[in-house]
Amino acid sequence: MFRDRAIEIKTPEQIALMREAGLVVAETLSLLSSAVKPGVTTGELDAIAERHIRSRGATPNFLGYHGFPATICASVNDEVVHGIPGDRVLQEGDLVSLDCGAIVQGWHGDAAITVAVGGSVSDELRELMRVCEESMWRGFAAARLGGRLTDISSAVESYVRSQGDYGVVEDYVGHGIGSAMHMPPSVPNHGRPGKGPKLVRGMALAVEPMITLGTIETEVLDDDWTVVTSDGSWSAHFEHSFTLTPEGALILTALDGGAAKLTELGVPCALA
Repeated sequence: MFRDRAIEIKTPEQIALMREAGLVVAETLSLLSSAVKPGVTTGELDAIAERHIRSRGATPNFLGYHGFPATICASVNDEVVHGIPGDRVLQEGDLVSLDCGAIVQGWHGDAAITVAVGGSVSDELRELMRVCEESMWRGFAAARLGGRLTDISSAVESYVRSQGDYGVVEDYVGHGIGSAMHMPPSVPNHGRPGKGPKLVRGMALAVEPMITLGTIETEVLDDDWTVVTSDGSWSAHFEHSFTLTPEGALILTALDGGAAKLTELGVPCALA
């Protein structure tokens, strides 16, 4: 069933399958986070991801998507998103964004984390990661059944702005998700609240802020995928897919459904 200009509304049974896909993604990102260390290549991380996704009976949804050649996106330092894994060796002090998706019985999950490489990442970069991840959770906390999509956008941006002089990337945004990885509506990480489609039961969205230490301007490299900041400033990227229920939010790609963090923020969680 669709409403609000072809936004896909899922049944509870379909949401349950998305939760299965989301758990595969969560497990995969946990494995990847543990595997990140100096000397590891992004290609090795990609192989870990594909093996785990397939071992769970799921299918990588990035692989072959519009010709993308890998299971994950691995974006390092000034690479914002869509980095292609390969022979790049991670170095002490790097940041790497790992974006991953899986399909279970035709239903998609999609999430991303940014991981520090080694123990010598600067305080400035650790704060960049913290602010980005927290802004995503503030977006979830602002979402209510009957609310509007840009309530999420405004909460993400407002939190980032309150924490310092960061660039909030505007050219790449979150999205609807369900029977395809990218669907209407787009979910910007900036804007005023109270606008856009109404948030209703059965809608599923991927919220994914990307923030930088400098400009919001980006460029695409010659590989036609990797997005970098125009000024070379480093960036962070976090993402979860979620839905709203009468009992509260359900973070489909979090192992605990978001219960711990949403409870910390004083927000109902469907699994709390």
